[in-house]
Amino acid sequence: MRLHFLYSLYARPGPYASVYVDTSRDIDDPDRAIELRRRHTRSDLIALGADPATADASADAVGTDADVPGWHGQALFATHGELVLTEELLQPPPVDKAKYTALPDAMPLALQHAPDIPYAAVVLTRVGARDGDSAPGDVQVELQTGRWPSSAVAPRALTDLRMPIHSWHEEAGRLADELAHLVDLGHADTLVVCGDTWARGVLVNRLPAPLRSRVAVVPGDGEDAESGRALLERQLAALFRGRLSAHDRDRLESFAAQRARNRAGEGLPATVAALQRGQADAVVVDHPFEEWPPIWLGTDPDQIALSPTELQTFGVAGYERQPADAALLYAAVTTGAELIVVPREETPLEDGIGALLRY
Repeated sequence: MRLHFLYSLYARPGPYASVYVDTSRDIDDPDRAIELRRRHTRSDLIALGADPATADASADAVGTDADVPGWHGQALFATHGELVLTEELLQPPPVDKAKYTALPDAMPLALQHAPDIPYAAVVLTRVGARDGDSAPGDVQVELQTGRWPSSAVAPRALTDLRMPIHSWHEEAGRLADELAHLVDLGHADTLVVCGDTWARGVLVNRLPAPLRSRVAVVPGDGEDAESGRALLERQLAALFRGRLSAHDRDRLESFAAQRARNRAGEGLPATVAALQRGQADAVVVDHPFEEWPPIWLGTDPDQIALSPTELQTFGVAGYERQPADAALLYAAVTTGAELIVVPREETPLEDGIGALLRY
């Protein structure tokens, strides 16, 4: 998983207010609950030592995702009185959490982006003829692209088309070309198709052969889609459960080959060393991940070590102890490494972590 969505967090120095809050709308009087969470967020951050401007920026952003229905949460990051990043969460935190630390507490957000599978979804529905039209009706086409699971609560624009049934064979050919272009543009792993059996069959048969191999047909008619949520959210959740993106699978296969040769890059010390030398192409973590001991950081991304003595030997004068998950993610993002999240039962790693080496 590429970590470009976190770049803004490390573009300016901290300290950072990091807030994870439940902003679900499927409860009685959600506005009242969210207002209470705003107050608690501000008071918690002030108690942790945040300046009032940063506490206000964080608290004011709580609940600004009111257009997202149902069960969900928010991740908020602010520093020096400015909101730097806000994202919706498919899974709200079990308990609201606020931190004020030198590095942003971004690992929970990164984990919610995994497996970050790019896809395109199409729903085909037969609908009646328009008023005054004697034709047999239309095929309604709903189309949306996204990256699962973050798109569930932050969906992209939905394309809605109607095409005459009597010319569906021709229209399906043109739509197939457009879909092939969209899939290539977004490097989608899967084209998810749902809806009318006849219309679906015509469309799939007109797709280019390489794309047909990536089609996943799912049950339903798309009518359970909720405004503000991803098209086919329920079907996508079932389809992608336990899967990795094609990109991450390739990376993980390379890591497995590296591991089979000499177990290089496995374990916390080896991962820290790889990040320290700029050799980590990707950091691989087991999920749920372990609680690692704190890590020491200097002022530069590669000044990362398991002890202050190690940094002293490199001539680093200014350093401080940081939570390991925040420090490892900071080093990964700022040295250009990716993050691969794997189920612990499938790929158990020493210390629950490893690094795919660049060379």
